[in-house]
Amino acid sequence: MQNEASIIEKDKQEKAVLVGLIADCLSENENSSEESLDELEALLSTAGGVSCGRVLQIRPAPDPRSFIGEGKVAELKEMISANECTMAVFDNELTPSQNRVLEDELGVHVIDRPALILDIFASRARTREGRLQVELAQYKYLLPRLTGMWSHLVRQTASGGAGPIGTRGPGETQLETDRRHIRRKITKLERELEEVRRIRGTQRRKREKNSVPVIALVGYTNAGKSTLLNRLTGAGIPANDRLFDTLDTTTRRLQISPVTEALISDTVGFISRLPHHLIEAFKATLEELVYADLLLHVIDSSNPQWRQQAYVVDELIEQLGAGATACIRVFNKADLGIQIGADLGNTESVFISSVTGEGTDKLLRKIEDTLNSGRKRIILHFPYDKSGLVEAVHRDSSVLRTDYLEDCIEIEAILNPDTYGRLREYAQEAVK
Repeated sequence: MQNEASIIEKDKQEKAVLVGLIADCLSENENSSEESLDELEALLSTAGGVSCGRVLQIRPAPDPRSFIGEGKVAELKEMISANECTMAVFDNELTPSQNRVLEDELGVHVIDRPALILDIFASRARTREGRLQVELAQYKYLLPRLTGMWSHLVRQTASGGAGPIGTRGPGETQLETDRRHIRRKITKLERELEEVRRIRGTQRRKREKNSVPVIALVGYTNAGKSTLLNRLTGAGIPANDRLFDTLDTTTRRLQISPVTEALISDTVGFISRLPHHLIEAFKATLEELVYADLLLHVIDSSNPQWRQQAYVVDELIEQLGAGATACIRVFNKADLGIQIGADLGNTESVFISSVTGEGTDKLLRKIEDTLNSGRKRIILHFPYDKSGLVEAVHRDSSVLRTDYLEDCIEIEAILNPDTYGRLREYAQEAVK
């Protein structure tokens, strides 16, 4: 599926015209703009194409048939011919029927923003889990568009045109056969991804048992999350200046201080109008956000659209059910000297440069303070007849050392408030 459904040939650079629509009846998130067309051009470049021009149409509502209206379609066709383009890429999502009409009218391949993002994801996924997720999203995107894909199966009639009544059965049968095949594939992929969730759940329970806090890096695509992970952990993962460079989750151990460590995970970058099917498919990975103890929301402070990008990420975090998780806003790329306003210097924000390391010490202190909020570093003395409590401490706390003394078992550990409340009578002293 990954190779069959690839929309842009990677062995040559395809030329495309970018098209967007602004309509009064569309929401701000659904409307196109010059900024979103800039982002679409970056997506096209990531996929291996090049833009030869752009059209931004303004009308009260999308045309039900051609989306942008017949006059603009004629103008677009001339632009495509003049620039010898092989495709048109729409910034807005098209219905299957609009996609078919536009391809017939323009005579070139037509894709929309979700299809372009799916193509990039298909070329970037490396792990089995990532490929499963992309394949599931592709099939869900493809299912309602099958009818148009079968338009080449013209009935064998004397006129050579659309088949008359009584001659259309075989094509419909083939179409239904393909629909059933894709539905079976979707069901199979969903079962496999459910198994991925089950395995992740087992790993998560093990982490909880060992009381290892989990940090998730989130942010708009190309905000610098992978570079930050490399800076903090020496992970050595590829970190390039391009969209969706990271699709597969990478987890590393982070030593925050001599007494505090955590697991930190890089996640796929978000983007405005991320296809719904991709959000659903990647929930196996993104659900780690829900179970994380702390989110680091990485923001590209050098991007003039950082506020809108941060809003998109915040909305997706809420959609995934992680809105209540503790979050630190990490304003990245401070080395570029961009000033984004002193009003953002609040206690939940840190300014850093993942490239130079500027501000990372402050970030680590902030992480430690947040993770240890309400936790106490305590020395406990257990009589030997209470040795069963030692296992409870190891299960529910972060144990730093255990010493078997002559009259007791001495444990130095970091306790959460609940555990401290249960074991308070055995506490000897708080460690500074």
